[in-house]
Amino acid sequence: MTADTVQIEVQQTTQSRLQEVDFNNLVFGRNISDHMFIAEYKNGQWQDLRIVPYGDLSLSPATAALHYGQAIFEGMKAYKNDAGEVLLFRAIDNWKRLNKSAERLCMPQIPEEIFMNGLTELLRLDSGWVPSQPGCSLYIRPYMFATDPYIGVKASDSYYFIIFTSPVGTYYAKPPRVKVEQHFIRAAEGGVGATKCAGNYAGSLYPAKLAQQEGYDQLIWTDARDHAYIEESGTMNIMFMLDGKLLTPHVSETTLDGITRKSIVAIAEHWGIPVEERRISVKEIIDALKAGTLEAAFGAGTAVVISPFATIAYEGVDYALPEIKEDSFVSKVKAYLTDLRTGKEEDIFGWMLKV
Repeated sequence: MTADTVQIEVQQTTQSRLQEVDFNNLVFGRNISDHMFIAEYKNGQWQDLRIVPYGDLSLSPATAALHYGQAIFEGMKAYKNDAGEVLLFRAIDNWKRLNKSAERLCMPQIPEEIFMNGLTELLRLDSGWVPSQPGCSLYIRPYMFATDPYIGVKASDSYYFIIFTSPVGTYYAKPPRVKVEQHFIRAAEGGVGATKCAGNYAGSLYPAKLAQQEGYDQLIWTDARDHAYIEESGTMNIMFMLDGKLLTPHVSETTLDGITRKSIVAIAEHWGIPVEERRISVKEIIDALKAGTLEAAFGAGTAVVISPFATIAYEGVDYALPEIKEDSFVSKVKAYLTDLRTGKEEDIFGWMLKV
């Protein structure tokens, strides 16, 4: 079998695991779909494009990525409309961001036709794995890692690019409690904070663990120099509603250019809501919490979509946030994104792709 434009060898599984999945009780990241797409970079070009049954990889103990961290990834989602058709949300933006990460880590660029044809062919084959239940979707994980079996600090000459998928439900069961981090950092200027590289996430685990031991779900990351300005929250971009305006930290080399984030910004601007993308001080937000003028604070990302915070903790004090009302911007934009992604809302932005 072949896919359009590029040659993709397809080997279908002889025994699907689809019937083993309880789609009414999906745990995030627990169930993996039947197939995966693989491309290998060797001798200066991408080759051996194939879709095979999902399974283990055979790697040398000297595989470069395991020692020197050349590993990047993306997170994206597919949905079903009422007609049972599979829809992709802003896939080209994920492809572009993956290549931006690849450039920073001295990894090869993925051609658009390989990324998009591999992705769409995989989704057509595993379309039955895309949930139709409310609040559910098919999480898609494209990633690339160095495969040279060589112990030496240099950019690898060979790589794997793989895409696999997973039907998922809600990431957070309830609004998370978050704590402003004042010691550990996620990223510093000149570093790799703007990329989706594996090491960024590994470095966040310990401070997140300490916060969880104190009863919080995640952190609000602050700048590396003074811990005075807000950057992100956990693995999400962060946004605030204050005085009728949508505030969010500007994209920089220490923050991720979130696709959900910029979608929310575009929708807000389309609706005539003032948007400020700028440096946001911790003091500004804490003062608003004390004064009771902060309308909402929420995380935005592919996995969580939009996740309003229940509590923000700072210097040992927990500040409760008001409950999100049905007529609030947060509720409306979340509903709008859900309807857009499932084909219930007209795609005026040109973000959706029918597979």
